[in-house]
Amino acid sequence: MKISICCVGKVKESYFRGGIDEYKKRLGRYCNIEILEVSDEKTPDNASEAVERQIKEKEGERLLKNIKEDAYVIALAIDGKMLDSVELSEKINTLGIGGTSHIQFVIGGSLGLSDEVLKRADMKLSFSKMTFPHQLMRVILLEQIYRAYRIINHEPYHK
Repeated sequence: MKISICCVGKVKESYFRGGIDEYKKRLGRYCNIEILEVSDEKTPDNASEAVERQIKEKEGERLLKNIKEDAYVIALAIDGKMLDSVELSEKINTLGIGGTSHIQFVIGGSLGLSDEVLKRADMKLSFSKMTFPHQLMRVILLEQIYRAYRIINHEPYHK
């Protein structure tokens, strides 16, 4: 299985990069994992709704260029479906058994995802009703994908 995480912006904080690198290394034995970054747009203070929409659209166009036609796309969105860790592992496993060879998770920038990206998604996934920094979300997502593979393979993992 190939898993891609398409995201907006670079991770500058070394403590986030350390977590990302650790989970990428751990996941290497279960799947082919890659992170695809697209550049973010600067959001001016007190930006109007129209300006924010334009920013999301520009970032969305960049994301869509990295989304493969044959991939199963899971967009991270606050209004998406909430799954527990076992349900996420079942989703990943079911997709693999069903013949899906590529899952792409999509994380938006600070303003979220454009409507076009959300329309392309096969599923919207929410980790919480709370908002998280998109850099931290990468670490959380990678940890949950790793946990999912541990569950799929009936391997112990701390609770």
